[in-house]
Amino acid sequence: METNPTEGFDAALTLTDTLDHLPTNKRRELAQVLEIIFSEVEQFRATKLSARRAGSQVLKVILYGSYARGDWVEDRSSGYRSDYDLLIVVNSDSFAQEHELWLMLDERLLQEQIAHRIETPVIPIVHSLHDVNDQLSRGRPFFVDIARDGKVLYEEEGHPLAQPKALNKEQARAEARRHFEQWFPDAEFYLKLAEFSIAEDKPKHAAFNLHQATERLYHCFLLTLTLYSPKSHRIKVLRSKAEEVDKRLIEAWPRDNRIARRRFELLSRAYVEARYSPNYEISSQDLAWLIERVKILQQTVESICREKLEDAG
Repeated sequence: METNPTEGFDAALTLTDTLDHLPTNKRRELAQVLEIIFSEVEQFRATKLSARRAGSQVLKVILYGSYARGDWVEDRSSGYRSDYDLLIVVNSDSFAQEHELWLMLDERLLQEQIAHRIETPVIPIVHSLHDVNDQLSRGRPFFVDIARDGKVLYEEEGHPLAQPKALNKEQARAEARRHFEQWFPDAEFYLKLAEFSIAEDKPKHAAFNLHQATERLYHCFLLTLTLYSPKSHRIKVLRSKAEEVDKRLIEAWPRDNRIARRRFELLSRAYVEARYSPNYEISSQDLAWLIERVKILQQTVESICREKLEDAG
């Protein structure tokens, strides 16, 4: 894995050495993303009085996925575009679990995108160094790929990644099958609950259950294919990770028109707002469209997962 140790952000403004395969505007965007990450971390630490939080530290920021490999996509006709996939490695499990901070970071990055200060969507995930190295020591494909292909945008010296170890193929095959047999029926169940909720004229219940079906389909896919899925309810994050693994999933969610994008956003918001917000509204037309798209996602996930399990068998 290529590295680019930095001291502050002056050295990272263009990230030329690490990202010489990217256009200048992409390097500048990523430098801006780095600045935002550290700005949010510093603001969070400044408002917290505990010594534990004051000692929290970002050790590495690693770009992985299509922008690291150089095969990113920006398809204006379909509306699909690759995200910046970032692994933020921190110094403790407790810091990785500071959900308030990482949600604030997500919101800040989204606002920067809405304001067109950053054009490319950013999808960060956060893990402790101990967790990452444990995953590498067990040969987890997701982390092994990052260690092999990722580009280090920032790192503190003296905190190396572990050498990846060979994956036990028999154990991996059995684990992938267990994941599929757990998550796929769960997704089917929530899809049935959504249809029942529609029949009972409970649109908010239907939206929440559709969110749960979608979330479980993505967890099913990621765990079956890579033995890893982010511990997240955010289907935008899960969608990005899954589509990075297999582009066939992109067809489930049209992006080429505003109505389709708005409906996916309604589904994304349903996890919280359909349960708790009196202002959340979703029409029968929206729900019918979402049911159709989730079923397409379901069929695609099942096909790809069974293909993987058969190949592994």
